[in-house]
Amino acid sequence: MKKLALLSVSDKTGIVDFAKQLEERDYEVVSTGGTLKALLDGGVDAISVEKITNFDEMLDGRVKTLHPRIHAGILARRDNETHMKQIAAQGIDPIDLVCVNLYPFKETIEKPDVTDEEAIENIDIGGPSMLRAAAKNSQDVIVITDVNDYSEFIKRYDANELDAAYHRHLAAKVFRHTAAYDALIAQYLTKEEFPEKLTLTYEKVQDMRYGENSHQKAAYYSEPIPEKYSLANAKQLHGKELSYNNVRDADAALRIIAEFPDQPAVVALKHMNPCGIGTADDLLTAWNLAYESDPISIFGGIIALNREVDLATAEKMHAIFLEIVIAPSFTDEAYDVLAKKKNIRLLTLPFGPIDKTGKDEVSVLGGMLVQDRDLLHEASANFKVVSKVQPTAEQLKALAFGQNAVKHVKSNAIVVTTANQTLGVGAGQPNRIDSTKIAVEKAESKPNFANAVLASDAFFPMDDCVEFAAKHGIKAIVEPGGSIKDQDSIAKADELGIALVFSGARHFKH
Repeated sequence: MKKLALLSVSDKTGIVDFAKQLEERDYEVVSTGGTLKALLDGGVDAISVEKITNFDEMLDGRVKTLHPRIHAGILARRDNETHMKQIAAQGIDPIDLVCVNLYPFKETIEKPDVTDEEAIENIDIGGPSMLRAAAKNSQDVIVITDVNDYSEFIKRYDANELDAAYHRHLAAKVFRHTAAYDALIAQYLTKEEFPEKLTLTYEKVQDMRYGENSHQKAAYYSEPIPEKYSLANAKQLHGKELSYNNVRDADAALRIIAEFPDQPAVVALKHMNPCGIGTADDLLTAWNLAYESDPISIFGGIIALNREVDLATAEKMHAIFLEIVIAPSFTDEAYDVLAKKKNIRLLTLPFGPIDKTGKDEVSVLGGMLVQDRDLLHEASANFKVVSKVQPTAEQLKALAFGQNAVKHVKSNAIVVTTANQTLGVGAGQPNRIDSTKIAVEKAESKPNFANAVLASDAFFPMDDCVEFAAKHGIKAIVEPGGSIKDQDSIAKADELGIALVFSGARHFKH
């Protein structure tokens, strides 16, 4: 007795060859619309679904498989005598294989000029219904939604390996697929910033050798339609596959360098914290400033550059060990120099602003935190001078540079900086005075420390940070303000004759 296979696909890749192989294995093929035409044109002896339903397709194709003769044939349990008698009484044949892929909703909404009407017309109804029905009855029905599974099914069929585990694998894959499909639709239609149910979906980019440490398994997933300026859109030109830590560090570097679009800029990063940031009128100078910020920590670091990498800059980078270099592009000569190192990863991606509508999500045990991205770009025009000493114009530029850098350092965070170069970074200490000491002590040995200012990601709870900084040569400080002891810090700044500025905005980064 022939088995019945229902094929209805939007992506027709390989479907004719698959149908022919099914026919060779005693399947009778039933199909719909464009799939049926493709099969008939390809020489497959397929029959129309209308011959099974005795019901013409209607509503511009919205209704064609939504029919009891289809769904009963899929859902009837073969081990249930009552089910089998009921479908036999109606003259319904069981459907043994369902091969469906869905209307191209993702591809539709990716179009820059897509309308809501066009998007909604590409929400599949019949396809998910058939897939879910077949997956529910997967002990009896083979269900395929991925064109990459066609050959695997044929191979297993011929080897008599269509076991229960394989049926369950295909069913689980279907429910993941339909859940992701529905999640994307929900995201497209949702206007609430924080809806009552958060339906997110991601697609696997790659399995990783391990996670943060070698005993942790890991994989990298991206959004179905990743924003333009993201690592998901990067093109790797050279080097080993990215690791878990590489991805996190590269993402952090991209977030930082987005703060400095107006000049050539270089960010050197280690363990999610910048160890050097430099900006200048040319890329080589910016590199030198970033490198000189911390020539020890940059070893094995991640480098982001916001201009095309030229030969001179590449030669400087080639001289030290780096994990990743990511830039908009490389000149041929620059690429040739850097690619001499086998393991360095060279990546390009379209540089641009970070999506302001995007959210940051952080997993916690049993849940997830979601928040707006911290895209507040600090400008000295918004600062309030609270000390008697007034900062100079150059100091104000440095204070703004420092605030835009310190927001990307793990809290408690302190950065000592000039107007175009970080000199010392104090990151992640459990108290602010220790972060201050680390940043200042790193900066003191730098040639241009005389021009240094200090930036803090949050207010000073007491005056010890102001006192330490001032006594070590810092002439101007910026912090958000807002402590009940703000007056103590102001008084200490006035006592020691330095400028103290409040930015009004905290930048914790946990």
